[in-house]
Amino acid sequence: MPTAIIIDDIPAAIDNLQRDLATYCPDIEVIATADGVVSGAKLLKKNTPDLLFLDIQMQDGSGFDLLEILPATPFKLIFTTASDAFAIRAFKFSAIDYLLKPIDPDELVAAVEKATSQLGDTSESIHVLLENVKDRNSPTRIALHTLEKIHIVEIDEILRLESTGNYTQFFFLNGAKLLVTRTLKEYDKLLSEQGFFRVHQSHLINMEQIKEYVKIDGGYIVMKDGSKIPVSVRKRPSLVKALQ
Repeated sequence: MPTAIIIDDIPAAIDNLQRDLATYCPDIEVIATADGVVSGAKLLKKNTPDLLFLDIQMQDGSGFDLLEILPATPFKLIFTTASDAFAIRAFKFSAIDYLLKPIDPDELVAAVEKATSQLGDTSESIHVLLENVKDRNSPTRIALHTLEKIHIVEIDEILRLESTGNYTQFFFLNGAKLLVTRTLKEYDKLLSEQGFFRVHQSHLINMEQIKEYVKIDGGYIVMKDGSKIPVSVRKRPSLVKALQ
């Protein structure tokens, strides 16, 4: 049975989460709880759960402070937060899950299933998260989940993305490819502020890697690697404006 630890400085929040886990995720055993950064760090040095539910803002610091203290993070991590738009953006780039309070049971079940089914170590994802939290400028790295592992890549090394159903194929400047278990729509939201443009329902491109825009034959983009990407009729006006 997977084990869990809850760290939150509000007793009612701990009680509610424990009750929800018992009701909706009965396979998860909560082995301990803590009410802050210091008590949580002491607890995690003695216990290694499969899953950690960690609040962001606590009386003696933040959940990020706690992660900085720990020498290793072998557990799967789910943050809980009332509201923190910047932190949520950082979670998405690092592929770390989060739950908004009050916690929705369906979202809890989905987050637990996702976390417990993940393969491999998530320590590098947590490093990316902490980088993005410290540096409030645009993120430079992103965590990508494949069926086998989590890959950490430099955003400016991404050439383009292509939708393949519920998966996304990443193409990199060095010619490598990566099939990632998230939709193109999710990456469109993440990368649109990072210099990427969705030229077609199935294609998201790095604007820095465009070689030319050919207006004939329906309109298409030629990337610097020679690949030709179709441009939808709907996207042509905004693409031309972006290129200017």
